Amino acid sequence: MFEFWRRRKLARHAFADRDWEAVCARLPLLAWLDEAGRQRLRETATLFLADKILAPAAGFSLQPRQRIEIAIAAALPVLHLGLGAYRSFRGVIVYPDEFLAPREEVDEAGVVHTGHERVAGESWDAGPMLLSWADVEASREAEGYHVVIHECAHKLDLGDGDMNGVPDLSGSGVSGAEWRRVMTDAWERTGADWDAYGETEVDDYALESPAEFFAVLSEHFFTIPEHLHEVLPEAYSLLARFYRQDPLLGQHA
Repeated sequence: MFEFWRRRKLARHAFADRDWEAVCARLPLLAWLDEAGRQRLRETATLFLADKILAPAAGFSLQPRQRIEIAIAAALPVLHLGLGAYRSFRGVIVYPDEFLAPREEVDEAGVVHTGHERVAGESWDAGPMLLSWADVEASREAEGYHVVIHECAHKLDLGDGDMNGVPDLSGSGVSGAEWRRVMTDAWERTGADWDAYGETEVDDYALESPAEFFAVLSEHFFTIPEHLHEVLPEAYSLLARFYRQDPLLGQHA
């Protein structure tokens, strides 16, 4: 019965071939996928759009190819995990450019300060994923940066109930203890580089929190895998096991 409904969704929400091919042609991060991988990606992206609500905001208008591009980037991390890994959200809100997100901070005296910050993306613990279309476009050629993959990693992080840098590891063969050991070592090496040189081999935004560390390394894993493997090989191998794919080898891990 499940396969019947899956095939029905694929047929009902199928992309036009010209739109699919045009979008894929402008995305270098798909270069390592073979024909079978691209077909699996197309099906996963199709089901993503069938299951999620993509809503434009602030006067924006989403065109079919823009929807496909977002769906492709969201489908890539769960290509071998399944869309069930995105059960923590149903909607994606897309702004034309960076947008204001609410922020709340408590100072040393315990006083709560509220305000807003301009951001390119946001993932709410119990709510939608928010994206800036301008940053989706900027992600196409950027090395180490991809706003959709970053925010999707946050949603995967919520798989175990908390956004703490540790996703749901079920079925990955990775234990919680191994994950924490490898990621802590990578975090400390990155922090040591920052302390010593004022710069890091990965985007230093990763040092904001363990959650951001996982999200940034996920961006690097899919967009500059050679670099991540070179500077943090154990972390790269860990992510390959978690995501069940290896962009360097061009295969399902």
